[in-house]
Amino acid sequence: MKIKYVLLASSMMLSAASFAQKDELKTLKKLYAKEKLSVADISEYKSAVNKVSGMSGLAEPDQVYTNFYKGMTPLLELDGISGNSPADLQLMAKSLTPAKINELAKGLNGVLEYEKKTGKKVYTDDVNETIMSFKPMMVNYGIVLNQASKFKEAAQIFEAIYNLDPSDASNLYNASILAMQAQDFDGALKYLYELKKINYSGEGTNYYAVNKASGAEETFATDADRKQSIKLGLHEKPRDEKVPSKRGEIYKNIASILVHQGKVEEAKAAINDAKQANPGDTSLLLAEANIYLDAKDYVGYKRVITEVLAKDPNDADLLFNLGVISTTSGDLEEAKKYYKKAIEVNPNYFNAYNNLGALMLQGEDKMVKEMNSLGTTPKDNKRFEELKTKRNKMYSDALPYFEKALQIDPKEPNIKAILLNAYQVLDMDVKYKALKAQK
Repeated sequence: MKIKYVLLASSMMLSAASFAQKDELKTLKKLYAKEKLSVADISEYKSAVNKVSGMSGLAEPDQVYTNFYKGMTPLLELDGISGNSPADLQLMAKSLTPAKINELAKGLNGVLEYEKKTGKKVYTDDVNETIMSFKPMMVNYGIVLNQASKFKEAAQIFEAIYNLDPSDASNLYNASILAMQAQDFDGALKYLYELKKINYSGEGTNYYAVNKASGAEETFATDADRKQSIKLGLHEKPRDEKVPSKRGEIYKNIASILVHQGKVEEAKAAINDAKQANPGDTSLLLAEANIYLDAKDYVGYKRVITEVLAKDPNDADLLFNLGVISTTSGDLEEAKKYYKKAIEVNPNYFNAYNNLGALMLQGEDKMVKEMNSLGTTPKDNKRFEELKTKRNKMYSDALPYFEKALQIDPKEPNIKAILLNAYQVLDMDVKYKALKAQK
């Protein structure tokens, strides 16, 4: 009898809990259905969420929708804000923490999975609309954190946004870049390995058109959206922009972090895996070259880059990079050759002209130091004149490259400063005064 009594009592307790669960869930469903919640409604909603969340033994559907209502809680207070005022940003900082976005992701995606499994759409459309409506606000908040140099916090926000909408892996890519900026290399590796796992490339097309009312160029999610807007007379002047694959950069970043951590062989293995999975992807060869560069293996770097150039001999950036590596390894004549080849491919390659000019001035600082240390003896005077003549020759050789660089980018202050110094050294007063007078 005693055993039966205990079982009966337990059964009654479960039944009471079940009724309580149903009541709270009914309250949440009723409040959620409202177009706009008052302050009192929000308070009642939170109270019901707290009560039902603390109950055990929920059936699967009740647990799914409990998680849904709980996850939606922070968004109730954000409904209708613009996110531009300081008060809005403060509210977003409170409501859009990574933990809360992840809880939202769990609740919303749980509903999508459950309703797909059962074939009964209750909130599926609402969930998709919620993601579409609030994701831009979350992205903007991540951008605000980035602009405030809160890179790690921004990375965590973008990771949570990816968890909310895994179909858009660009947010996970953003998280990886921000984590690297924060020097959170363990976090960055986690994001990068996930990008590798899903074979994310980011390759695609950006669709632009000019807003007739504002005159500003705007982006569209799809070409169809843009065509519809143009058809309605809202936009004009369509323009496409190809987005190159980021796969090579992803593997390069994985490798760079591993090299930074002293795991060079792991870095090489990561690139080899990528090359096997994506044969013919030149960006992966560049990532491999970056491993050698980070490891200061300049011979290996040149070998891989030469392999890339064999496939595309007119890549000015690669030629320029070989010039930089040759300079670093002390082979200045080889560096000049690569910089000049880069200029042949791209006659307006500012950095190639700048670096060529700098090459011509290699050793000038030591020369000036020696000139300043000389005395006034006949021997010292002779040495001074020798050094002066040699220095003038260096500036004469460098001058055309710096002048061309300034012609390409007239607002570059460093080039202007170098040229002013060169004109003084070479006693070119007319050119000095003319450049000095330029604003």
